[in-house]
Amino acid sequence: MVFNRYPWWKNVLVAGVILIAFLYALPNLYVEDPAVQISSANATIVLDQSTINTIEQTLQTAHINYKQLQRENHSLLLRFASTDVQFKAKELMQQTLGDDYIVALNLAPATPNWLRAIGAMPMKLGLDLRGGVHFLLQVDVDSVIKQRIEGDLGTIGQELRNERIRYAGITRQGANGIEVAFRTTDALDDAYRFLSQRFQEFTWTKNTANNRLILQGVLSPQTLQQARQDTLEQAMNTLRNRVNELGVSEAIVQQQGATRVAVDLPGIQDMAEAQNILGKTATLEFHMVDSEHDAQGIIPSDTKAYPYNGQFVLLKNEIILRGSSITSATSGVGEDGRSSVNVRLGGGGEGLFTRTTAENIGKPMAVLYVEVKSQVKDQNGQKVINYQTLRKVISVATIQSALGNSFQITGLSSQDEARTLALLLRAGALPAPITPIEERQVGPSLGKQNIHMGVLSVEVGFALVVLFMVLYYGVMGLIADLALTMNLVLIVAILSLLGATVTLPGIAGIVLTMGMAVDANVLIFERIREELRNGVGVQASIHAGYERAFMTIVDANVTTLIVAVVLFSLGSGTVKSFAVTLTIGLITSMFTAITGTRAVVNGIYGGRPVKKISIGI
Repeated sequence: MVFNRYPWWKNVLVAGVILIAFLYALPNLYVEDPAVQISSANATIVLDQSTINTIEQTLQTAHINYKQLQRENHSLLLRFASTDVQFKAKELMQQTLGDDYIVALNLAPATPNWLRAIGAMPMKLGLDLRGGVHFLLQVDVDSVIKQRIEGDLGTIGQELRNERIRYAGITRQGANGIEVAFRTTDALDDAYRFLSQRFQEFTWTKNTANNRLILQGVLSPQTLQQARQDTLEQAMNTLRNRVNELGVSEAIVQQQGATRVAVDLPGIQDMAEAQNILGKTATLEFHMVDSEHDAQGIIPSDTKAYPYNGQFVLLKNEIILRGSSITSATSGVGEDGRSSVNVRLGGGGEGLFTRTTAENIGKPMAVLYVEVKSQVKDQNGQKVINYQTLRKVISVATIQSALGNSFQITGLSSQDEARTLALLLRAGALPAPITPIEERQVGPSLGKQNIHMGVLSVEVGFALVVLFMVLYYGVMGLIADLALTMNLVLIVAILSLLGATVTLPGIAGIVLTMGMAVDANVLIFERIREELRNGVGVQASIHAGYERAFMTIVDANVTTLIVAVVLFSLGSGTVKSFAVTLTIGLITSMFTAITGTRAVVNGIYGGRPVKKISIGI
């Protein structure tokens, strides 16, 4: 029987895994470039070639050299050689481009194009390692409940009228309830049966005390909980979209508690711009166009003039539909061959919209983009944030028929306009007001210091383990050190591939994993020593050492893996980072300590007569 020989394909597999790991870990050796990220502050503003030409001419006139100007998703990225030039360029771009564009400081990976082509990118570093800004935001979820109740007031009243059920009045009752008054018991009973079936999210009860005929509806606890959770999730999705517009691919947006959202923006060096992006509130409103009056003449009190396509258009003040009611919007081509947007409703308020459009067939309807923007200004040496509301007409279309839950917006000039409008309708707005209750900035210098200390801890731990293994186990210890290096490369490669965010606790997990990886080899080597002391041959001792230590290694790693899973499930962001690196390290250490070292040992000692091996003292 021939011991300790791997089939050729297994050796090729081990070599292939290590080669791929080196490739995907390689981007972490490249230093980041100071960069300026430019994106549009308004979704209707497009970063076209004219914008690029303006940027290039401005920098050339100011004699500011840049390494590269590239397009990243929906933004432009300017790379510079130093932070001094970066700051000068940022100030110049703000002055040149104005408030329609967001100009933010950032750090951009310098990964070569050939590595990017295979999807190799550096690890994402957390706030404590890279520097950046942290926000803890309070989401006013109760305001959403209030808006829903107010919307349901009109919807319920309209539904009762459609069913020809007469009622005396409908009012809001408390924070989560509705009260409908009736004049007859028959109407009360009919309404109770209808509303109990039609609006099942309310708990309906009759109240006939004090000669009153009242039907009271209260949102169920399950509905309230679901509404609050949906609001928080929608707020997080909107914040993620805004963070992406800022060009921060390593951002962390996560829920904290029942009503709070934590946002970490690693690499962002400008807190004011981050506040501007995260804090702005944008939505859409549908208004009827007042075509009976001239926008250049006397404007009626119930209308307002807005610029659109080089002229003014009069819109009635009544909002017939809000953007929050839209659940889907896609661009396409209408029956007439012109560009259009297909819209689906489902967020409430459809009754008023259907009735209004049915009464105004053939008349124009406008889509109004409403945005609350913040401007940061210096006053007496302090930064003060001022808010202003901007309104802009983005579409005017003719109503062809009564519009229900699904309809089509036509009259658009191009497919690009249709895509832009669909994007705006889908993106929506923050579902509830948010208030920053904690703001913290971590400077790049502190982040570099943390990186230095973290890397130093890995290097010191690695060096001590390597030295001990060589002194204690000789050549076999050197093989274990090689496996330890392979393990470290594998961890970095997998973290880079997964896009996991590494923090200081994550580095602690890597250091811990290195010690645990060596533990597996210690178990194997001690088992081999024991077999040799019992007079067993070298090849049989090596085979027995790996075979008999295998289950012990698996048991030890599985129990640790269970702990890591619990930490990931119940822990916060930093604890999760530790759990992720620990889990990855456990898996890679089993591969390198068992399969990797076995392949090397087989290559040195396997398949031939050996009388003695170097396994230390």
